[in-house]
Amino acid sequence: MTDRISESGINYDSTPNSIAGSEAGAFPYRSGIHKDMYKARPWTIRQYAGYGNPAEANLRLKNLIESGVTGLSIAFDLPTQMGLDPDNELARAEVGKVGVSVSNLEDMRELFNGIDISKISTSMTINATAPILLLMYQIIAEEQGLSLESIRGTIQNDILKEYIARGTYIFPPSKSLELTTETIIYCRKNLPNWNSISISGYHMSEAGATAVQEVAFTFSNAIEYLNLLIKEGVDIDDIAPRISFFFSARMTFLEEIAKFRSAREVWAKIVKNQFGAKNPKSWQLRFHTQTAGVQLIAQNPELNIVRVTLQALGAVLGGTQSLHANSFDEAISLPSDDSARIALQTQQIIMEETDLTNAIDPFCGSFLVENMTNQMIHKIELELNSIDELGGALQGIHTGYQVGKIETNAFLISREIEDISRKVVGLNHAKSESSILIDSGFIQAVDNGIIESFHKYKASRNSNEVASTLKTLNEAASVGSALMPPIKDSLKAGATIGEICNELSEAWKEIKF
Repeated sequence: MTDRISESGINYDSTPNSIAGSEAGAFPYRSGIHKDMYKARPWTIRQYAGYGNPAEANLRLKNLIESGVTGLSIAFDLPTQMGLDPDNELARAEVGKVGVSVSNLEDMRELFNGIDISKISTSMTINATAPILLLMYQIIAEEQGLSLESIRGTIQNDILKEYIARGTYIFPPSKSLELTTETIIYCRKNLPNWNSISISGYHMSEAGATAVQEVAFTFSNAIEYLNLLIKEGVDIDDIAPRISFFFSARMTFLEEIAKFRSAREVWAKIVKNQFGAKNPKSWQLRFHTQTAGVQLIAQNPELNIVRVTLQALGAVLGGTQSLHANSFDEAISLPSDDSARIALQTQQIIMEETDLTNAIDPFCGSFLVENMTNQMIHKIELELNSIDELGGALQGIHTGYQVGKIETNAFLISREIEDISRKVVGLNHAKSESSILIDSGFIQAVDNGIIESFHKYKASRNSNEVASTLKTLNEAASVGSALMPPIKDSLKAGATIGEICNELSEAWKEIKF
């Protein structure tokens, strides 16, 4: 690739990095997983979106595509995440609020109506019900006559972090892990270009984890998944290239850059040395980054634009593969159209108006960042060893190890903000009156149109066919047979997400909602 020249005639040198082990595109990938990084292809711009009913969310997705988004990222409401139908008493207060409501196949059809899903990658932030939403997506692809090889995207499908930091799990850990691993194997056979799991440190970071804990706990979860898949007979080089990760980008700008660089190196060594992977693609850490929502404030929301910009810069300088920039009003409300546009254009300004895409790893060779990277690698490995001594991530969850560590650090952060030893401009330091007024009232209303639509959908089904397919699903879950085929049949017959989850709960002797 031809070297690029600045306005002053200065060459952005693209020769191999001079520091041993730091050459981009070569093991252990400290400087990046691709030889030319953003010089060849910039990161994917994703904006997390979803609210209300599928028709409303569909309009937002289309607007994002028209605005230049190169990858969709779907937010689902809590009932969808928890396997509850919208008319369930436990769900009514949350229907359509923090994401789009998708309870059945018709909802998924409406969500992607008029969108060619073969031409854009779709990320779905969904865990406990990930297999169900994935199969809905596959069905609409088949209905559109698309080749399944053309379908690109990601489901989060990372159930372990739900027990550590987030709490949107339905089934006990052992059954949840079985469903997760079956989904990964299913994708390997049926959706070859789909990332079947995105192992997330983001939510642990938001809950209070340090940068070291975020990476170490994420990788310990990944090791748990890989060990289970290998027990199922999956070859490491068949599955590792389709695993992706999800991290946070915080205000500790230099530490975040060191975090991303160290994470690539640690992961490469784990997969190559611990699991014996031979394919270089297996060694490469591919990750999506989201700016840190927990660090945004409600008191002076306009200042969050600056925070998000700095966080996004840290992710880019660290070599992320895709990025979501938060909207400045997210500490108060779901993003408005204007705030979502500013967040999107923040990324576009970084990509198009700066010279960052002319450099492979701008901080390679920095005495400070290289030293921080080395220290972080050492600390991550020490934490991984501690979890390994406990018996792995799952055993750590049972003992409360990860939760205890995160809660302790979250308390320290909170105390530092309260005693002003950690300054937050506009919150506890340099406070001023905000000129920005944000109306958050609309998020209080339940969209009854979703529930009415849901009842019409149920009334239109062949109830006998639905009951038959759900019975087959229950029987498969009871005896430990494969679940993806009967779940797919149930969806095509018209079963809802709540009905499917209830059958699994009943078969596994769990509480039925």
